[in-house]
Amino acid sequence: MKILSVEFIKSCEQPEQFPRDRMPAIAFAGRSNVGKSSLINSLLRRKGLARVSRTPGKTQMINVFLVTTDDPKVRHFYAVDLPGYGYAKVSKTIRARWQPLIEQYLTGNEELRGVLLLVDSRRTERQDAEAVDWLLRSGLPVLLVATKSDKLSRSERAASLSALRDTFTLPEEADVVAYSSVTHEGRDELWQAIRKMLNDEL
Repeated sequence: MKILSVEFIKSCEQPEQFPRDRMPAIAFAGRSNVGKSSLINSLLRRKGLARVSRTPGKTQMINVFLVTTDDPKVRHFYAVDLPGYGYAKVSKTIRARWQPLIEQYLTGNEELRGVLLLVDSRRTERQDAEAVDWLLRSGLPVLLVATKSDKLSRSERAASLSALRDTFTLPEEADVVAYSSVTHEGRDELWQAIRKMLNDEL
């Protein structure tokens, strides 16, 4: 599958701004500083599309991108970048606004076909487990993506994926993909999973 174009559509600060044009969407979620912006740039093959920062909490709104591909079954879809959860270095007021905004997007969007939940392949936090539990209870299709896999050896990566499955007690059908935004390892596998999420509901 070839990406023909990626277009920034809008940043949403309130539910009234969410797209309502029935375009299928895939959301990207994860703890602050887990490498979400880097993964989006790598996956969509666009440098600087999502802003990368060493400061947790850089993404403070829901950012929507329109992706166009040459695949007739996945011609257009929205890639939706959600604010990171966890220890973001922003005010409590902003963080308090994020949670209901994110929850309303995830639970009130009929066109959302799945969520890519990013976790650090080297370590997880309590917020990761809480996010997995919440998403599974909500009935949303979830794909766990273990980021920064280039920092682990091959045997360490295998052990990490096995540990993630055990830690989060994922259902058998749930996928776990190791991904590196540096080497792009896992990009083809992740695209296959995204294509399946989109096609399962189309």
